Order: sequence, then C-alpha cells, then structure tokens
Amino acid sequence: MKIQERTGAGAGRSAAPAQGPVGERLPTPPRERKPALAALAVLLILLGALGATTLVLRAGNRIEVVKVTQPIQVGQAVNSSNSTSVMVADDSSVNYVRWDQLGALKDYKARTTIYPGTIVVGQMFTKGNVLPAGKAVVGVSLKDGQYPADIQPGDTVAVYNVGSSSSSSGSSSSSSSSKTGTGAGTGSSSGSSGDPIATAKVGDKKDGGDATVSTGNLSLTLIVDQAAAAAVARAASEGAVAVVHVSGSGN
Repeated sequence: MKIQERTGAGAGRSAAPAQGPVGERLPTPPRERKPALAALAVLLILLGALGATTLVLRAGNRIEVVKVTQPIQVGQAVNSSNSTSVMVADDSSVNYVRWDQLGALKDYKARTTIYPGTIVVGQMFTKGNVLPAGKAVVGVSLKDGQYPADIQPGDTVAVYNVGSSSSSSGSSSSSSSSKTGTGAGTGSSSGSSGDPIATAKVGDKKDGGDATVSTGNLSLTLIVDQAAAAAVARAASEGAVAVVHVSGSGN
C-alpha cells in the first residue's frame, strides 16, 4: 500500500506542466530589403562627390584679366590708369584680355563706350578708324581758365573762339551785314555773336603730369562735326579756344 501511494504521488508531480524560460521574445517577421533605394543613395553620393571635385578644379583654374575702372570713350585706349586686374575662371569660349597683354592694348581703340566695372574682351577693340560718319578729331591746347576744372573724357562741351582777331572780324562782318540788310550768318562760325563754333565730345585728356599742375595747361582731343573742324582747328592754332560744359555732359 505504501509503495503504490508513493508511486501515485510521484506520478502526480511529473505530470505537472513545465514552465518556459523567463524573458523569451516572440519571433519577428524578416525585414523587406529594397535594393533600388540603396543603389539610388549610392548614386547620389557619387554625384555629390563629382560636383564638389569639379568646383574645386574650376576654382583653381583662374586667370588674371583686365577690368575697366573709368569710362573709356569711343576711340580711346585702355591703360594702367583706367583699368585694374581681377581673377576670373578660365573659359576658352571667352576672349578675355589677360593682364599681361595690357601693354599691347595701347595700339587698339575702343569700338564703343566701355563703362567702369566691365571685364574687357578682344572684340571691344580695333586698330581701324572708329569715328562715326561725319565726325573729325581736333586736338586743342587750353590754358587755365579756358576749360572747366572737372572736365573728363566723354563730356559734351561747347567750343568758343575767344581770340581778339575773331572779335574784330566778327564786328566788321556784323557791321557789313547790317548795312547790306543781310542776316548775321557768320556768328556761328566766328564766335562773334557769342555762339559756339562747335559742340564737341571730349575724346581724350592729356594733362602732362606735374608740368600741367604748375602751369594750368591742358591738352584735349575733341570729336566735332566735320563741318566745324576747320573753325576749331583755326582757333586752336591761335590759342583762342575755350570750352564749357553743356547739357548732355557726363558731369
């Protein structure tokens, strides 16, 4: 009897359900892989690296070129006093004028007005005649009091004949005209009536350095109509030219 009871008790204990280990996690489903997205990310990284490399290479390939600092009028040349050097990215499709070519520009004239801040290219210049049709260039030498102190290339000026011979000839001409009853048509050419002999554009200004500062003399190149060129040249040869700013001047 005792043996059976023990056997029954042992059988009862072995029949109890076994508990699983503590902390066991439930199985998770496998992640879905997306090879297309991974390939796109790699491609974007490569493109970014290539772009950065290109920018670095371009930044390092720079050249020194000519930039205008003062207005350059038609027929004028670029020199060290009206230009400076700047660094730009080299581009074979642009005909830049390199800074080391500045000396060669003295033989070339501007085709059109070049404004400050412009980086010049070869197509802006020519060795030929750049004067507009019907225009002429006259050189004049002026004394202190015969020109505005702030006159600059590109200014529009009225040219007067202030010589005494012009006044006397103008007076006799006016007297003769009044006797014959004709109009005073000589006033515009001789300057006797106070009219300018020409309206001109200042093409160039040569101050002669220290000598000009001490003497007040100034040499100008004037662009005038061909019809007025003779009168301006005659007055200039007599030292009887005076110029004043008029409407349309750059100042």
